[in-house]
Amino acid sequence: MNTPLSWIKAYVPELDCTAQEYTDAMTLSGTKVEGFECLDKNLEKIVVGKILKIEKHPDADKLIICQVQISEDGEQVQIVTGAPNVKEGDKVPVVLDGGRVAASAHGGEPHPDGIKIKKGKLRGVESFGMMCSIDELGASREMYPDAAEDGIYILSDNEAYKDAKIGSSVPELLGLHDVVFEYEITSNRVDCFSVLGIAREAAATFRKPFVPPVVTVTENDEKASDYISVEVKDQELCPRYVGRIVKNIKIAPSPEWMQRRLAAAGIRPINNIVDITNYVMEEYGQPMHAYDLDTIKGNKIVVRRAKDGEKFETLDGQVRELDSSMLMICDDEKPIGIAGIMGGENSKITDNVSTMLFEAACFDGTNIRLSGKKLGMRTDAQAKFEKGLDPNNAMEAMNRACQLIVELGAGEVVGGSVDVYPEKRMPKVVGYDVDRINRLLGTDIDEATMVSYFRMIDLEVNEEKKEIIVPTWRQDIGCLADVAEEVARFYGYDNIPMTLPKGEATMGKLSDKLIIEGLARNIAERCGFSEGMTYSFESPKVFDKLLLQKDDKAREAIVISNPLGEDYSIMRTLPLNGMLTSLATNYNRRNKDVRLYEIGNVYIPKELPLKELPDERTQLTLGMYGAGDFFDMKGVVEMFLDKCGLTDVKEYNPNALKSYLHPGRQADIIYDNVVIGYLGEVHPDVCDNYDIGTKAYVAVIDLPKVIEKSTFAKKFHPIAKFPAVTRDISMLVKKDILVGQIEEVIRKRGGKLLESYHLFDVYEGEQIEAGYKSVAYSISFRSEEKTLEDKDVNAVMKKILNGLSDLGIELRQ
Repeated sequence: MNTPLSWIKAYVPELDCTAQEYTDAMTLSGTKVEGFECLDKNLEKIVVGKILKIEKHPDADKLIICQVQISEDGEQVQIVTGAPNVKEGDKVPVVLDGGRVAASAHGGEPHPDGIKIKKGKLRGVESFGMMCSIDELGASREMYPDAAEDGIYILSDNEAYKDAKIGSSVPELLGLHDVVFEYEITSNRVDCFSVLGIAREAAATFRKPFVPPVVTVTENDEKASDYISVEVKDQELCPRYVGRIVKNIKIAPSPEWMQRRLAAAGIRPINNIVDITNYVMEEYGQPMHAYDLDTIKGNKIVVRRAKDGEKFETLDGQVRELDSSMLMICDDEKPIGIAGIMGGENSKITDNVSTMLFEAACFDGTNIRLSGKKLGMRTDAQAKFEKGLDPNNAMEAMNRACQLIVELGAGEVVGGSVDVYPEKRMPKVVGYDVDRINRLLGTDIDEATMVSYFRMIDLEVNEEKKEIIVPTWRQDIGCLADVAEEVARFYGYDNIPMTLPKGEATMGKLSDKLIIEGLARNIAERCGFSEGMTYSFESPKVFDKLLLQKDDKAREAIVISNPLGEDYSIMRTLPLNGMLTSLATNYNRRNKDVRLYEIGNVYIPKELPLKELPDERTQLTLGMYGAGDFFDMKGVVEMFLDKCGLTDVKEYNPNALKSYLHPGRQADIIYDNVVIGYLGEVHPDVCDNYDIGTKAYVAVIDLPKVIEKSTFAKKFHPIAKFPAVTRDISMLVKKDILVGQIEEVIRKRGGKLLESYHLFDVYEGEQIEAGYKSVAYSISFRSEEKTLEDKDVNAVMKKILNGLSDLGIELRQ
């Protein structure tokens, strides 16, 4: 939003500061100024001059010599010019020797540093300055339509300037002695999307009186309701609609002061009626619209939703296709405007208008934004409606517009208005607590000072009840923290001292999920693995590369509705594709020994097509090739599980039936009868599919299951007082019997005396019968109560050997 300083000073007349002081102070008080532009920054030593005498140049047919009076005491200068439109007696802008203009020539582009004017000679005749066109003054014919298209700006041709004092400042006379500020207004400060809102903030910031316009409307004895009726069919999208009638319209240019303010705000002046609507929109932040009443059929306004496929021609001449989400302003037969965005070609104000309907309404901001986006439109009114306007502001803005109609002689205001406002918005009441505000800010501000801040910005205060009555135009104040912000803004953020935070200390901790993931990273990296990160989006072709069966559940993947391409069209159900792709990349770049890990999600749909969110499971994936084998991978897995508190026996089921793993070198990882993951050597065909020319090993652990089973409770065991007894046994075992089965027997039958067991030898060779293997264990026993004797250990060993015998295992002699 842009505002000229002169417009702000109209409501804060005692404001006296430089542009930089204004910028700094307003920014510190919460109304951020992005920058400013001085309209007269390149205009120096330009005064009103009067041409006393004109002579032809002796050596140039197109040049003339002018004697120009530049002060009331009669001082004159000689100026040579080629302008065709000057005559004796004209008052013109004159740049004196050493002065500066904005542009280089008539119609020339403005120069960033201006153009300095020096005395010189033109075809042998001295010239001590220059007479200016409107372009050289940094303005334009759009703003000053009476200016010549190609020539000097004749001040005396304009009624407003014909009596200008000779020698007076031209920039000041033309209103160019002004500064335009650009603001960054946050969307919660709807009130500051208006000049009055900015002026109120400026008055409070500089501790100056705020003097808003006094609005009184002169109207006739007729009734607006006799001219127009209004029906709002969707009160949710249009909480208020105000209409007034103006008759005997007189279309004319708006006064120069209004044109100047609009131009400074970036709005092109058009005529008095259009300019009044734009002026009030900027002044009050309330968009308005004017309709030719003669074009409104049935003298009735209907506010309704559009029909799907309905066509409508807007003021810009474009035919728009509407849908039922858009709000329309209609008469008894047809639509005449898109609510809050743009009026229609069929009801626009023309030079022949005699009676018009003035509209000031409040529309739902979200609906306006979505409608404008669908239509590809963006207007100044739309930008304000999108913020969510105060419906109580509509009547105030309407009365101000009608006041300007009367003051500018643009028409006769019909008495009364048509106001559809079923649910009036009421002010909020917010309590304030001086001590709490001071604790929050770290300040020591007394109540009287705080109350003075509130009243500076037009907040009513009930000191007895410690309450603030918040007007409806301050939508951003709703709780004590908002009240504290108002205190901080006007006390000065730069005046708030540094203080240490106060409060009781609390003990924070990581969630179990983060603890387990941290352990996974630590263990993996300690074992030489580097972290990788791969896409959750995959191609359906992955399932074939992994040799999955056609009916495998893992093929039931979620299809992405707007994929980047086929290679990224589904959400992964297995974490292996990314890992194997990374291993393949490293292998083909000739990295000899590679170990990678990833902690990432897989997405398991509960049903397809999706009716609810999928099961997102975080899994730890380990992958390696080079140095290491199946048992190295198993060791890493067990180290991780032990650190997570899964210290009881882990089982490994070789019948994992994973098609992408080697059929004889894979296993499900089982803990407490729950499969928590799997590991194994990658199937050779899968390695070929990924172009990995060596053995590769992977392990996948489902972390939610690990979290469920994990515990970090530690039980103290004192140092043993009594010695251990160790027995070694060597057994002849069938090849299809797993050491896990042997250990299960030892564990179950060892009883309380069993301390530990350790596999120290597996042998197959000529001395062992075909189909058998030699397995040797060292078993340790200890009692916490006494020194064990042979008879104690022998009894336990007998139980163990009987159990092994049941498996068909024999002791080697």
